Amino acid sequence: MAIQHAVLALLARGPSYGYELKSAFEAAVGPQWGPLNIGHLYQILDRLSRDGLVVAERQPQPVKPDRVVYEITADGRAELDRWLTAPSPRSGGFRDDFFLKVTAAARSGRADTVRTVLANQRGHLMRELRNLDGLRRQADDPVVRLLLSAAGRHVEADLAFVDDAEAALLADGGATLTGLAAAPSTAGSAGRGLGGPGEGAGPARAAG
Repeated sequence: MAIQHAVLALLARGPSYGYELKSAFEAAVGPQWGPLNIGHLYQILDRLSRDGLVVAERQPQPVKPDRVVYEITADGRAELDRWLTAPSPRSGGFRDDFFLKVTAAARSGRADTVRTVLANQRGHLMRELRNLDGLRRQADDPVVRLLLSAAGRHVEADLAFVDDAEAALLADGGATLTGLAAAPSTAGSAGRGLGGPGEGAGPARAAG
């Protein structure tokens, strides 16, 4: 996650300090992101400072402890411009916990297990979609509404994958699942499915 670049974008609007940046970030991205951990934010600010992308100035206060104010540098603006003009690849490729769950359920050969996995995920995604829709209707900021709409699109894509998995694995009366359960494992242990013990299992896990 490029939170450091979001911090640079906030500082491009003017100097700021930790808790002010935290509030500005949370207001900018909306409720679907969740609260920004202040300790993590200060780690990001320290890293940006070490990299010469921001400078920090300690400002004394009459009653409270000194406040550290951060300001973006010319190098920080150049890095922000580079990030904004570059495409954004998927940070984790196509690795996904649910996909691994479908893989394990399918290779078990049990239709009831596959149905349970898909039904549980579909119910979870439908609840998430309703929640996002409610948040979007309540949002006043047009950018926050846009981000919530984008989150909803991702959930809709996940729901489409659940439908695809159901059609691919359950539409033929169990023939596909029977074939998957009987197929030799690539880890060298026939029919043991995802993560099964056996000869060659160590190198297969290391490759993942």
